[in-house]
Amino acid sequence: MTVLVSSPLDTSPTLYRHMLRMGLILLSFAVAGTGLVALSFLSTQDRIAHNERMALLRQINALLPPGSYDNDLLNDTLTVVNPNLLGSQEAVTFYRARQQGKPLAVVFMPVAPDGYSGKIRLLVGIRENGQLLGVRVISHQETPGLGDAIEEKRSPWIYGFTDRSLQNPAEAGWRVKRDGGVFDQFTGATITPRAVVKAVQKSLQFYATHQSTLFAESVPPAQP
Repeated sequence: MTVLVSSPLDTSPTLYRHMLRMGLILLSFAVAGTGLVALSFLSTQDRIAHNERMALLRQINALLPPGSYDNDLLNDTLTVVNPNLLGSQEAVTFYRARQQGKPLAVVFMPVAPDGYSGKIRLLVGIRENGQLLGVRVISHQETPGLGDAIEEKRSPWIYGFTDRSLQNPAEAGWRVKRDGGVFDQFTGATITPRAVVKAVQKSLQFYATHQSTLFAESVPPAQP
């Protein structure tokens, strides 16, 4: 009968040196991989931030055309928290447009919190005199084919806010027609436009109350 006997583990210095060498090799690969990931992040971080700023500027310029203001709009800002009138517990950034140092308009992103399928994020521009430059929908989850008519690409409905103010229409008119106001509703989707109209009215109310504060703080002129 043959008996198999396992040999004791090799604990020679040669084995230890081999294991140490393999460990160092694995460690060097890990360090190199981490370094490459960090380098890649750092090299793209500025470009990503730049692209985000340009995307934001394009959205703002849809309401406030380039050339109509002469300050650095993205750096002339003020952040405000007002859940009641701005619809969000988070701070809302106001981008302040000026012409030769004089207040021209503000553009900001309030929220209509009571859409049919959730929050509707808006872009609202208001002239210094309290008149709306316009309104656009930034994001929403409303029903396709019904509530999504608030989108500029789906219908011209959102253009109905341009040049409106708290006095145009009067307070009772800031409702959809079904509720006695002047704004159209959508067939089968009244909740969505109702939420947007209410949010825009509250945005105008916020501006009317805090206009002087919004333009009070100035920033140094941008460096050429």
